[in-house]
Amino acid sequence: MMKPARGPSTMTTFNDSANGVEVGISLESLIQAGSIFIMALSIITTNVLTVATYLNFKGSSEVINCYLLSLAVADLLCGLVVAPFSVYSAIVKKWVYGDITCRLVGYLEVTLWAVTVYTFMWISVDRYLAARKPLRYETLQTKTRCQCWMAFTWISSAMLCCPPLLGFNKPTFDKDAFICMLDWESMAAYSITLSILILGPSLITIIYTYTYIFSMLRKLRSGVPFHDKEYATALSENLSNPSHIMSFTLVVTFWCSWTPYIGVKLCEYMMGVKIQIQFLHFGIVWLGFLNSLWKSIILVSLSPQFRLALKFFYLTICCKYKERMQAEFIGMDSDD
Repeated sequence: MMKPARGPSTMTTFNDSANGVEVGISLESLIQAGSIFIMALSIITTNVLTVATYLNFKGSSEVINCYLLSLAVADLLCGLVVAPFSVYSAIVKKWVYGDITCRLVGYLEVTLWAVTVYTFMWISVDRYLAARKPLRYETLQTKTRCQCWMAFTWISSAMLCCPPLLGFNKPTFDKDAFICMLDWESMAAYSITLSILILGPSLITIIYTYTYIFSMLRKLRSGVPFHDKEYATALSENLSNPSHIMSFTLVVTFWCSWTPYIGVKLCEYMMGVKIQIQFLHFGIVWLGFLNSLWKSIILVSLSPQFRLALKFFYLTICCKYKERMQAEFIGMDSDD
C-alpha cells in the first residue's frame, strides 16, 4: 500500500510484503527504474525483430549474417535476463532475488560480454579475408564453418567465465547501477588472465584487420595499379560491400559504449578509492548496456541486405505476399 512520506520530500513509502519491511521510494529511484525498464523493453523488441528477420529470410545471404545473428541473440539474452532484474532493484535500492540468482545474472553478464567481443573478432577476420582473398573468400568462409566458430565461441566463453560462478564468495550488488556482479576482486590473478585472454587477441585482431581493409580501400581510391586484373576486380567488388563500413561501425560503437566504464574502473583501481559523483556509475554501466540497442539501429541504417530482409519479414506477416516476395528476393540475390 502506497502512502506519502511526511514533509515536503519527494520520498514515498510502501510495504514490501515479501520481505516484511517498509521501503522508501524517491523520485530519482523511479526515474532510474523507468529508464532501465524502457531500455530493457527496447533491447528485447529490437533484437527479437533482428533474430526473427535473419531466421525468416530464405534467400542467399552473406556469411557475416551468422555472426550478426549471434550478436543479436547475446543482446536479446541481455535484455531478457540481465536488465529486468534491475528495475525493481532500482526502486528498493537492494537485491531481493537471492544470492543464486545474483550469481547467475553476474555470470551471464560477463559471458555475453565475452561472446560479443569474440564475435567482433570473427567479424573482423571475415572482412579481412574478403579483402585479402577476394577470389577464394567464398571457399574459405562457408556458413557451416562460421556456425562452428560461433558454437565454439559460446562454449569457450561459458567455460572461461565459470570459475567465479563456482566460488564460495558471495556475489556483489552494485547499489549505484543496480546490477549483480561476480566477486572478481577475490580472484585478481584469474580476472587479469581472463581479461588478457578476451581482450588481447580480440583487440589485436580487430586493429590489424581493419587497418589492412582501410589501407586497401585507400589504394583502390588512389588508383594504385594491380598486376592481376581479375584480383583487382574481385577486390573492388568485395570492398564496395557496405558490410565493411557497417561492421566497423558496430565495433567502434561497442567500444565507445564501454570505454567510459572501463576507464572509470581503471582510475578507481589505480587511485584505490571510488569516485563519488552522483549518477556516474549508473550512467557508465547502462551506457555500456545501451550497445545492445545500437546494433539493430546500425543494421537498419548501414546494411541494405538487412533492410531487404526486414522488409521481407514484414511482408511475410501478410501471407498472401509471402511466396511472391520470396521469389523476388531470391531473384534479386541471383542477379547480384
